[in-house]
Amino acid sequence: MLTFAPGPSKVYDSLPRYMQEAYEKGILSANHRSSVFMNLYQETQTLMREKLHMPADYKLLFTSSATENWEIISQSIVQSAGYHIFSGSFGKKWYEYAKYIEPKTFAHKLDADQTVDVANLHIGEEFDLIAITQNETSNATQVRMETIAAIANKYPEKMIAVDTTSSMAGIELDFGLADIWYASVQKCFGLPAGLGILIISPKAVQKAADKGEKGRYNSLNFMLENAATYQTHYTPNVFGIYLLYRVLQDMPEIQHIDQKTKARMRKLEDTIANTASMRMLIQNPEARSSTVMAVSGKEEFIAQVKKEAENAGMQLGGGYGPLKPTSFRIANFPAITDAEFDKLIAFLKKY
Repeated sequence: MLTFAPGPSKVYDSLPRYMQEAYEKGILSANHRSSVFMNLYQETQTLMREKLHMPADYKLLFTSSATENWEIISQSIVQSAGYHIFSGSFGKKWYEYAKYIEPKTFAHKLDADQTVDVANLHIGEEFDLIAITQNETSNATQVRMETIAAIANKYPEKMIAVDTTSSMAGIELDFGLADIWYASVQKCFGLPAGLGILIISPKAVQKAADKGEKGRYNSLNFMLENAATYQTHYTPNVFGIYLLYRVLQDMPEIQHIDQKTKARMRKLEDTIANTASMRMLIQNPEARSSTVMAVSGKEEFIAQVKKEAENAGMQLGGGYGPLKPTSFRIANFPAITDAEFDKLIAFLKKY
């Protein structure tokens, strides 16, 4: 079954080869204090700079998931409170985790079709971190780089943390605009779930040092202490890190992936716009994601389309939360081949 679910998503077709290599090279038994692992870590970080354009002075850290990163940011970085900007369920969950740790955390909830009005954005001194859900998987919205740049320009003294769980490795991100970026590998990286990525700037490293928070296994200071010698603070998912390393090795530079992602999404948008019974959930193109498409329609019709897709050998992603009965979601991730994407387009054109 060919899956277009937005996570966990289709893995790269080359994965069986990478898995066999990992076994043959002894990676599956590698100690995370060994030179084998330290070299793997260092080479993966170098590839993140070469392929995804991560700045040279930013650090790559490994976690268990994007969800774990929510906690690390709140406990190790935030000193007063975070100001959370989001429009959907995952941004709301991040806010709720943060609020549990720091009750003064603030929610700036956008409507799904709404973009951030930076000119009229007022973030007080009581907030030292701005949290932005850049790509919201639940409702297929995104915050563009230009908006993040405007926010960073308006509040240069504040830390900015960005959730790119369903966009990192699918579109080009300007990492220099923010201090903390995070993702999980089961979406645009085309890998199985079980590995989180945390990218932090020198400013974030300093902020963590100033806060001085330690004593937890995933304290950022403890993680950085280990990362200085390309080690991790706990026994990591070495297999997952190797698979990430191999995907980065083989993928084109991100500007080429970005171009392809956006061209395919335009093709999908045109297809949906020309159907009689379906519409894009997000009507405002400025707020619409490049990597996830949400399609809405009447409940019976959506159920019918999903069933007919299954009969044609394709799984469409379900709607999320309250949108589940009246929508489905389509992943536009790099591991999906052009031929597979064209098969989906041909199927949708029937409607």
